[in-house]
Amino acid sequence: MSSVDPLASATPLPDRARSLRDAKLFDAARELEATFLAEMLKSAGLGEVPEGFGGGAGEEQFGSFLRLEQARAMVDGGGIGLAQSLFEALKERADGAV
Repeated sequence: MSSVDPLASATPLPDRARSLRDAKLFDAARELEATFLAEMLKSAGLGEVPEGFGGGAGEEQFGSFLRLEQARAMVDGGGIGLAQSLFEALKERADGAV
């Protein structure tokens, strides 16, 4: 059973397609960083339901959305540099496959 690498291409990409591909890779890297940060915020206890007053089941159910949006805001503010590292690794792999 052969696997097909979705980043591989038989012909080199023109500059315009390469810049579009790079933009998509960078967006994916930013989303990966946001997901990572959301998990770190969850581990830190952000979004846990307080004992006394709280939003009940709704707050518990939608807390993950809040954490993810807060993590995306962190990435928009510069993040921790993970997105840039991921982007460079993805780009290197994509360029090597061409």
